[in-house]
Formats: sequence, structure tokens, C-alpha cells
Amino acid sequence: MNERNLKIEPTDVTPFFLLDPGAGTMEFRGRSLPCASQRFYHPIIRKIENVFEKGTISFTANFALEYFNTSSSKCLFDILKKLAMYKNNGANVVINWFYEEFDEDMRETGEDYENILGVSFNHIPI
Repeated sequence: MNERNLKIEPTDVTPFFLLDPGAGTMEFRGRSLPCASQRFYHPIIRKIENVFEKGTISFTANFALEYFNTSSSKCLFDILKKLAMYKNNGANVVINWFYEEFDEDMRETGEDYENILGVSFNHIPI
């Protein structure tokens, strides 16, 4: 694994996460239910900031979460807000929001984030 990559294997309460700066990709997959979401997400947010501080101009973020709790929602929103900021500052940021085809709540959550942030997402049913 490249030292710049960050890979976190899933647990019962945290999602799979992979950040590959060389490929310009990031992926969240699974469920996010940690009691201390900040502890889990802070290193991820810092790593994303580092990627863009190094001049990344093309980046794809894939969110394929089955479920997340309220504290995770705040952290995910913070990540999406940063991605929106980079996109608004000229980076080519693509946000893919995956949701199970009949999961209206997750689809609507992605749409809500998109509307609040004012950046377009690709909404992809799976």
C-alpha cells in the first residue's frame, strides 16, 4: 500500500474506507455507527485536506453507505462540505451517492446533502 493511501477495514460499527490519492479516489462502504464519530472521521478529513493541499485537481468520491447514525451524518456532511469547497474552487470533484434501489431514506439523504451544498451528485441506485 502506498504510504499516502489510507485504508480502513470495516468493523461492526465503522464502514470500509479507502482513500487513494494516486488514483484520485475515495470510497466509503457499509454502515457507520460509531459512538465517537469524530474519532473515526477526523483522520479521514485530515487526509482529504492533505490530498487537496498537494494540488489534486481531479477527484472522485464514492459514498455507498447502507446506514449511518446521526453523529456520522454530521461527519459525512463535513467531508461533503470540504469536497464542495474544493469543487467550487476549481477542482474536478465527482460525488457518487450510491443507495439501494428501494431505500428512499438514503436516496433522499443524498439529495438533501446535494441541495444544501449546492453541488451536483450522481445518484446511483444499486
